[in-house]
Amino acid sequence: MSLNTDITAFVERVVASMGLALTAAVEETEEGTRINLEGEDGGVLIRRGGEGLQALQHLVATAFRRQLGDDTRIVVDCNGFRRDKDAELKQMATFVAEKARMTGAPQELGPLNPYERRIVHMVIAEDPTVTSESIGDAFMKTVIIARK
Repeated sequence: MSLNTDITAFVERVVASMGLALTAAVEETEEGTRINLEGEDGGVLIRRGGEGLQALQHLVATAFRRQLGDDTRIVVDCNGFRRDKDAELKQMATFVAEKARMTGAPQELGPLNPYERRIVHMVIAEDPTVTSESIGDAFMKTVIIARK
């Protein structure tokens, strides 16, 4: 059995034990492996800003930390919630970068969790006119975007 199969089976067991009827499908993307959960019970995971989905993501990362290593990314999504949030975050990062470039004043974005900060830093890295930096000493940090 492959690692993706093991992870998918683990996710399916967790959501089934929660009493949720969701199906899991694996998708390979540029960013890494994505496990997409679909079904009417998905609302339970995406309620309150996706807290349940975030917890499930954390469980997967913890359970498979050794096998995944530091360079492999697994993202758990439900009914496209994370995909839509990611697109929204990329758009916001682009907008804030433009504002920083135009005004010359550093702009703040956050507080963001590590997954969200990574998305912002990747968007900013594609623009040679701005730079980004995470500040704070907690799990949730603020990203400062400034003109180079």
